[in-house]
Amino acid sequence: MKYKNLVFLGTSHIARQSLEEVKKHIEDEKPDILALELDAKRLNALMSSGRRSIELKNVRRIGLKGFVFSLFGAWAEKKLGKLVGVAPGSEMKQAISIARKENIKLALIDQDIEVTLRRFSNSLSWKEKMRFIADIFKAIFLKGEKIEFDLATVPSKKVIKKLTNRLKERYPNVYKALIEERNMVIANNLKKLIKAEPDKKILVILGAGHIDDVFGLVKEQRISFSFSVG
Repeated sequence: MKYKNLVFLGTSHIARQSLEEVKKHIEDEKPDILALELDAKRLNALMSSGRRSIELKNVRRIGLKGFVFSLFGAWAEKKLGKLVGVAPGSEMKQAISIARKENIKLALIDQDIEVTLRRFSNSLSWKEKMRFIADIFKAIFLKGEKIEFDLATVPSKKVIKKLTNRLKERYPNVYKALIEERNMVIANNLKKLIKAEPDKKILVILGAGHIDDVFGLVKEQRISFSFSVG
């Protein structure tokens, strides 16, 4: 997918396929800038072995629910990563490594992780918490509809649509805080990047679940929020 000087690449954070595609797209497109689905805190955590992006001392700023969610999310990604032999975020780490070696600029276009988790803490409803407990119970003890896909590859658009629709239906506030609001931030940061660097080719590396919505939002005219290039 391309728009103006942007080239979009959708990835899965634990898929070996994404490692190969990141390397290939950088070689083929020869971008001047890599725009990554990261903020400064997540970048530092990713490149610092054993360091978490959110520390216990920050619970007051992000809320207990946001902190617990960050721990659970990191645990789940690590478990799934072990199943396929790829550490979570490896495709982003590879992109950063190549960028540093080839002297390609990096643009961090995601929302500050603390803002995202604080929004999650403030918006999570009791109904959604009860639904989460019920969904875990069903997954363990009951048979329900399953959406199957290969963890080693990037999910198809059909699978992504099913997953996001289910999240939006069952957990509307979670969807808004973790997906919808971040998509708006990412899209607006890309608009600013287009305006600031109109003559530079920009390879945008995002989780596949964000690609379609961000692409659509980038083509709209509203601009807000900020980004960092370094």
